[in-house]
Amino acid sequence: MKTAIIKRSIVLDGHKTSVSLENEFWDGLRDIAERNRANLSSLVRQIDHDRKSGNLSSAIRVYVFNHFRARAVGETPARVDEHQAPALSA
Repeated sequence: MKTAIIKRSIVLDGHKTSVSLENEFWDGLRDIAERNRANLSSLVRQIDHDRKSGNLSSAIRVYVFNHFRARAVGETPARVDEHQAPALSA
């Protein structure tokens, strides 16, 4: 099953940037924003500011995945800055 990558423009801190995500991640991101009564731009801005490394598209995918994983196991989804992947131990 192949899914399309959708590229969208978003303004972050006064600068226009483009983000490429699979449509399922855009849908998930919109759902999270609606549940938090936030707009998409402010949620993406939070994710951008709180990411530790990687590109913005990857940070959004990790955020959306972790949000829905937490909900699936009955946990309250963490705040944006808590959605970063844990460091791997040797």
